[in-house]
Amino acid sequence: MTTKSDVEPGRIKGPPARRQVLLSGAQKDQGFTITLVEMRQYVERADDLLGEYSLLTVVVETDRGSIEMKYDEGFRGPDAFQSAVAMLTQYVGLSALINRALIALSE
Repeated sequence: MTTKSDVEPGRIKGPPARRQVLLSGAQKDQGFTITLVEMRQYVERADDLLGEYSLLTVVVETDRGSIEMKYDEGFRGPDAFQSAVAMLTQYVGLSALINRALIALSE
């Protein structure tokens, strides 16, 4: 099974500080069966003034492979993770993200 990532090798050094499942179960899309979409937050460092520097990624698991994609990064404040989750689950964010993942897995 294919595992892809657009995160620089060696950048993720441990388990995520936070994770939230955005979609689970079997969903068919473009010939793929999507089984999981999960947002992850990796805290890379902390600054006394700016707070936490976070790397936010999204993992999409399918029957034909999985991919971890960079979603956002930077000093985004204490609500960065929940704001990103809310953004993805509203409007067409989740659909666009899944489409991006499926295109990357098809390459």
